[in-house]
Amino acid sequence: MLKFILDVLRGIVIGIANVIPGVSGGTMMVSMGVYDDIIGSINNLFKQFKKSILTLLPYVIGMLIGIVGFAKAIEMLFEKFPIPTALLFIGLIFGGIPMMWKRATKKKIDVLSVILFVLFFALVIGLQLLGNVQGADKSLDFSLAHMVIGLLLGVVAAATMIIPGVSGSMVMMVLGYYNTIIAAINLAVDSLVSVDFPGLFKAAGILAPFGIGVLVGIFAVAKLIHWLLKNHEAKTYCAILGLVVASPYPVYVNSGVTSVTAIAVIIGIITFAAGFFGALKLGEK
Repeated sequence: MLKFILDVLRGIVIGIANVIPGVSGGTMMVSMGVYDDIIGSINNLFKQFKKSILTLLPYVIGMLIGIVGFAKAIEMLFEKFPIPTALLFIGLIFGGIPMMWKRATKKKIDVLSVILFVLFFALVIGLQLLGNVQGADKSLDFSLAHMVIGLLLGVVAAATMIIPGVSGSMVMMVLGYYNTIIAAINLAVDSLVSVDFPGLFKAAGILAPFGIGVLVGIFAVAKLIHWLLKNHEAKTYCAILGLVVASPYPVYVNSGVTSVTAIAVIIGIITFAAGFFGALKLGEK
């Protein structure tokens, strides 16, 4: 029962991370030591259905709680207390690096491993720079063309959702659909609470194809990552390490910091330590 509760808590952290631009849900999975379990369970869902469902269930519950229940609160914290909140997530990220380093150095580090680290480090920085010059938000509605776009966006979102170091929200921002998807999620929740069926129908027209795309993308990318971890574990973790080490940059840039005060820095050091040791604790098997 304790493990189930801890896995739900891990899922909440992953869910929150997936809706905050610059924060990677995949990074949180790696930092908390559950990445292999989640990817393996997704990949073997139909081969070992009961075992995979039991493994994934608490994470899914936690992610839903994180996305629906805590995302707005975290956004408020970023707005009111940007430095402590950003340092909390940076602490969570850094707390997983010792484990990743151990996995990346299981074999002797060669030139290819270094190149992979540098390339994927640059990828995160590049996505952030592209996000800074994004164009106007694009809309989606209940039409065939936009349903196809929603499906493709779901595939992209799923891929970036489970690749450590790459923020799915940031990619959605670059493509210009982040606010549209978030607005649809909020519309669905508000319409459900107020029993507004027209609002639910409108939200479903956007979220249903997007959700189908997410499922397709998760299974496709999980198979690829599972193969890479099975056949090239050390090199794959070198690439993941590059993504993760670069992650604090977009987290800080997107935190909305406009001024730095001594009290904010002191509290930030405390939240960084809490995040760091929290990731170490949640990463324990």
